[in-house]
Amino acid sequence: MPTYYGLNLKLHPQVYEPAEDTFLLAENLAVSEGDTALDVGTGTGLIALLMARKASFVLGVDINPLSVEFAKENARLNGITNVEFRLSDLFENVREKFDVITFNAPYLPGEPEEPIDLALVGGKDGREVIDRFIERATEHLKPGGIVQIVQSSVTGIDETLRKLGEKGLTGKTVAKKHMFFEDIVLINGRAPVRRDDNVEPQT
Repeated sequence: MPTYYGLNLKLHPQVYEPAEDTFLLAENLAVSEGDTALDVGTGTGLIALLMARKASFVLGVDINPLSVEFAKENARLNGITNVEFRLSDLFENVREKFDVITFNAPYLPGEPEEPIDLALVGGKDGREVIDRFIERATEHLKPGGIVQIVQSSVTGIDETLRKLGEKGLTGKTVAKKHMFFEDIVLINGRAPVRRDDNVEPQT
């Protein structure tokens, strides 16, 4: 059984195996002590389980039922109890708000044919799933919260930054790894803090 960052993980051929894009996110997580966090497209659950080391609660969601099953098993294997995993197409079954939302996006152009493809291909131009994520992410982000998106340079980094800006998030590329014909990049988008967020209610 392979070990990643001190975690033992069960793998399955139809569940996305942690790879360079996963590691880029794992090594640049924005989660702080006591945060609540959401991992969209959780796969094996690795990112959710890593965030659980600091976060008070982590929710991992995936559209692939096998991913949810294996993520739950991986949490049990590692004795991690402050995580929950749900079947969800992006935010479909998510009601809560979070301090940190991570998404290792499917960013290759194409249409999924098998469950594993859902982790890899993001529609005709590769942006369909990323754009759907950005459209809904702010509904589930606390003031001052942050979204972290992993994508490829071939899918339009500037377009992602522009769309984050349209939703009121301050976006920037925070990490990058060159792979063959592309760069894998990590983009952070931070929500504004409302002026009265830290004001104690009057009694």
